[in-house]
Amino acid sequence: MWRKMRDYRRAIEDDVLYIFSSDEKNFSAWQPIGAQEKMQDTITKILHVAEENRGDKKFMFVVVEKIFAEELEKYPHAKFNITPARDNFDYVYLAQDLINLSGRKFHGKKNHLNAFRKEHPDAKYLPITEKIIPQCREEFNIWSEIHKRANPDDPFIGCEQAAIHEIFDHFEEFKLKGGAIVLDNKVAAFTFGERLNSDTAVIHVEKADSNIRGIYTAINQAFVEHEWSDMIYINREEDMGIDGLRQAKESYRPIKMIEKFNATLA
Repeated sequence: MWRKMRDYRRAIEDDVLYIFSSDEKNFSAWQPIGAQEKMQDTITKILHVAEENRGDKKFMFVVVEKIFAEELEKYPHAKFNITPARDNFDYVYLAQDLINLSGRKFHGKKNHLNAFRKEHPDAKYLPITEKIIPQCREEFNIWSEIHKRANPDDPFIGCEQAAIHEIFDHFEEFKLKGGAIVLDNKVAAFTFGERLNSDTAVIHVEKADSNIRGIYTAINQAFVEHEWSDMIYINREEDMGIDGLRQAKESYRPIKMIEKFNATLA
């Protein structure tokens, strides 16, 4: 979905998936996917590809998980400067916490949810289908234009807009689950995600009309309750270093963070 933001390339060799990307400054390698015993040879291959393709750009491994950072640390043919990429740490929650919002630590969230339900008793939760996608697109474009006018120099807004429309263009092919809240025959919020493994779902996108009190709490709670109640964990991805987003994600009391690291050649 982010392919218009970066020039992504991928290859599969010896049952290992390699992913590279490039922008104006960097040629980057993402965490390879494959058997753990192949990772040392994989690092060698990645360094060869980088040397042949990076040109004048800086090379780095980006947002790799701890298990691969440890492979870089023990790699015998080069040394790496490995640094935590805090802005890309994933937030992981208990699904039942997000559904029930029980106890003192979720008192504020429950108040927001109750206020939303009281003010909007006719609000409906609907799963995202081909029928409702045009409404999601329409409202999302309105919200995006508002953000563009408020932040005309932020290139990320346009990239995100293209990425979400990419998903809507191929929603069935991606095999995602999505949900929306409808008020007065308009989509007031939507979200989508997918099963990551046997016990975890990952939420990729959550968008809402921020003028409606409690709408983000409502779509968060409803989506997990209706689509992911059989999961133990919900991964709500990173905060990108955005202060408001970090504060919001921390306020849901994650039970753990998935650490990510960047690495450059020493």
